Amino acid sequence: MARMVFCTRLQKEAEGLRFQLYPGEVGKRIFDHICQEAWSEWQQKQTMLLNEKKLNMMDEKDRIFLEQEMVKYLFEGQDVIIDGFTPKA
Repeated sequence: MARMVFCTRLQKEAEGLRFQLYPGEVGKRIFDHICQEAWSEWQQKQTMLLNEKKLNMMDEKDRIFLEQEMVKYLFEGQDVIIDGFTPKA
């Protein structure tokens, strides 16, 4: 049986992640409070951010920026803003 969590992002009970995908305290928080569906949505947003902002994961400031955006998206209900991108209605 799948591990169930109450997802902070989607505000519903859903299948949780199988294991901790992100390190540290933020990773533990994600594992405990974010469902697979919300994590998949974040991965799509993350890809857009990486590509559009040309982030370099070797650069510490870019990693910090991406983590801040992830926390805002997953836990604070904020959407990712990408200049010039309009989501389909």
